[in-house]
Amino acid sequence: MAKITALIENTGQVLTCARDAADLVGAQKNVVVAISGDTIAAIGTPAEIAAAHDLSGAKRVNAMGGMVMPGFVDCHTHLVFHKSRVEEYAQKVIGRTSAEIKAMGIPTGITATARMMREATKEQLADSAAERLQHMLAFGTTTVESKSGYGLNTATEIKMLEVNQILAKRQPIEVVSTFLGAHEFPDDKPRDEYIAEILNEMIPEVGRRKLAEFNDVYCDDGYYTVAESRTILEKGLEHGLKIKIHTDAYSHIGGSTLAAELRAVSADHMNYTDPAEYALLRDAGVVCVVMPALDFSVGHDRPFDARAMLDAGVTLALATDMCPGCWLESMPFVVQLACRLYKFSPAEAIRAGTLHAAMALDRGDRLGSLEVGKQADIAIFPYERFEDMAYRLGRGRARKVLKSGEVVFDAGTA
Repeated sequence: MAKITALIENTGQVLTCARDAADLVGAQKNVVVAISGDTIAAIGTPAEIAAAHDLSGAKRVNAMGGMVMPGFVDCHTHLVFHKSRVEEYAQKVIGRTSAEIKAMGIPTGITATARMMREATKEQLADSAAERLQHMLAFGTTTVESKSGYGLNTATEIKMLEVNQILAKRQPIEVVSTFLGAHEFPDDKPRDEYIAEILNEMIPEVGRRKLAEFNDVYCDDGYYTVAESRTILEKGLEHGLKIKIHTDAYSHIGGSTLAAELRAVSADHMNYTDPAEYALLRDAGVVCVVMPALDFSVGHDRPFDARAMLDAGVTLALATDMCPGCWLESMPFVVQLACRLYKFSPAEAIRAGTLHAAMALDRGDRLGSLEVGKQADIAIFPYERFEDMAYRLGRGRARKVLKSGEVVFDAGTA
């Protein structure tokens, strides 16, 4: 008889989001969730759990009739950055182009953030990112991917990844580190020299020090070619870095086909993905990460076709793309946008932000669903039914959040 350390009771709906859930979210009523240490021990009726388990020392977590679900996994963010680009954003929302904004003397884009990053200390970066993580936790996020990519030189790229390590120790959200040296090209170094720096300096150092789990590249027109992307991603594999790829955001140059060929863990953005590539991605097991809030924030003129990808059997994940160009900490808001603007059903959207997002970080066996033996990362929301998350626009603050079986956020005391 397993000794239960925590029991989530007085639940409304419980969503398991299990792989075999016929309704995609595994909605159940009149059940409790039993936790042993940092893992889920059982889900069942109060009587079933009491009969099969020792509850004598269990901490009681009152869901207050709320919806219990897996903690969100925010599988694509640029969490670590310095200052903001609010001046740029304020001009873009009234229709000015990047060229017009630059002519006004306002720095824009990735290279603008890179210049800010180089002047920041690790402590400054960690403090600002930790504040963003606190907000993410309050919206039910328990795992976050965090990319480098705003350094564009070896020292600053490494500094960003070191900040990820600081964040992983400082607060409860699990931080998954991704190296993205191939995010853009610096304005102070020729293209070929910078690529050589990525290949010969950055990737070997990242691999040697185990600063990241993934290697990412921006494969798109005006960024990295398919050939350059292949070289960078294959170099990462030599140093133990799994593959992610930004692609098809603003053009179609073959990045999705490359992702399928290399069996990337995920391919992200997908606005210009050719429907002929859907089957390639599906059959290669590539999770496609789409980000409604990023497209909303930048006013993207070509929305990704989520419905077509879903209907083709592609595994879609959702993420905030938290970054200076899309300052968003709320996964529930992403669910709302996905449903209203991109034709996800509420069940599809919640699954995309939990189990599928965990799969996009190669953690589907441990995170993203409430199943026996999986990590007890759990969010409790004040909803009667899961569709309310999509319906109640602008809402989304969690009532309580558990990480590895411990309550790490309680709205009643926050």
